[in-house]
Amino acid sequence: MMEKRVLIAKIDNNSAMYEEMQKQGLQSEFAVCFDTGLDPRAFARTKMSQSLIEKGYVVSPDGTHTEWKAAGVKEVNNLMRVWGPLFAGKRLDLLLEGVDSVVTDSAAAQQTALFAVASWIRAKMFLGDKKSTLNPGACFLNKTNVYFAPEHLSNRCLFIEGSEIDRYNCPDLVGMDAVAFCAGVMLYKVLTKSHPYPTADIFQDMREGIFLPINLAVPDIDEELAILIHAALSLPAEKKRTSKSGTDILAEILELIMDKQSGAAKTTAVNISELFVELSAEKKLQAEKEKKSYLLKQKIKVGTRRFVTSNKYLLIGIGIGVLFLLFVVFSTARGFSQRPTTSGMDPFSVVTAYYDSFNSLNHILMDACIMGADKTDVNVVTSVFAISRTRQAHENRTNPPIISARAWLESGGTLPAPDVFGVTDLNIIHESGTEFDKMVIYRINYSIWAPNEHERKRTDVLTLRKDRRKHWRIIEILRTER
Repeated sequence: MMEKRVLIAKIDNNSAMYEEMQKQGLQSEFAVCFDTGLDPRAFARTKMSQSLIEKGYVVSPDGTHTEWKAAGVKEVNNLMRVWGPLFAGKRLDLLLEGVDSVVTDSAAAQQTALFAVASWIRAKMFLGDKKSTLNPGACFLNKTNVYFAPEHLSNRCLFIEGSEIDRYNCPDLVGMDAVAFCAGVMLYKVLTKSHPYPTADIFQDMREGIFLPINLAVPDIDEELAILIHAALSLPAEKKRTSKSGTDILAEILELIMDKQSGAAKTTAVNISELFVELSAEKKLQAEKEKKSYLLKQKIKVGTRRFVTSNKYLLIGIGIGVLFLLFVVFSTARGFSQRPTTSGMDPFSVVTAYYDSFNSLNHILMDACIMGADKTDVNVVTSVFAISRTRQAHENRTNPPIISARAWLESGGTLPAPDVFGVTDLNIIHESGTEFDKMVIYRINYSIWAPNEHERKRTDVLTLRKDRRKHWRIIEILRTER
């Protein structure tokens, strides 16, 4: 355990520090010292000497208070110590940590800590708007008075000591709200023997109001006190805080934890057993179940929320990717659902539609007419369609540059015909099979026209069969050039 650097130190009677104390009328052989952990050079460089003008306060039970000021600086073992008038007492943070340590009488440790917290609350309310340290490690108490050490000086020493964070204060609160929150955390510690924010995410937990409610941590706690402590711990969480102000919470807490038999001053804390009620075995069992359920739900809820917060941009990216994928899938599916089929067409209609598609450049319908047959015609029509659209865009034309062979022939069929594509002179001859058979065969004679090519005559033998959806489709094309 590291040496405590906010301490009461014994002064050698022959030392210069003792002589200085005598000059100032400080007759004790002891003083409050703050070990800064700095050598003389570092002490000067960091301007720690400015801490000599920082004030502390000693508050009496009747509400009066006196200012505490440093009396001087002394080099001890090459480290600079700031020292001042003696205040004989115990550090509040050590009293709080003592409630869950292995001690002979744990109840006595709790009672002492409860009295210390009650005295601290009273002293803070007496000081009111006067700025004084909130860190329990910088507060000393005895049976009557409370000493608040200079804030920055004591925090420097506590940091070096190993107290890297103040686990009893929320940095977002000020004024009496900050005092009420600190009081709530200390009372939670005293009454449950555990800290309300035990994880490394302590400040985030404070800000979000994430803690196990005290009535679940100790089910037999006085209900009114539990409500007040919960209100105090909820002060940093805007969505969870109650309408009570920090001052209201502190005043009501004092009413509950101070002994009403001690007179108007109420300088004695109640017996800690009075803050608990007797519970039946059935209620204890029920409370334990509620506690486990609450912790499980909170773990899932908080874990999920923080995962989403810390991975916000990654999740946004994934979400966009998923939406894009769904868009592609649904667009593709919709495209397929809207593609033409041979549904409702007899074999003759399928053959007619196939050859008419040469003239309309409808490669999609041609593909729908085929099932296993050679797709050379489909590829040719697809290429001509692409060339036509590209030329139309580049030449800024309103009409397609590729002319249908049928339209060309109907308009006179003038040669040469460099931009003509399609089928003319179509003659479909039924060879075998009927619509009620498994297979139908047709012979087709026609002329094929292509850009910059002469007319070619062909004879195709097409075999058609029904697919699994009972649609007639071309399964074979046997071609002969004439």
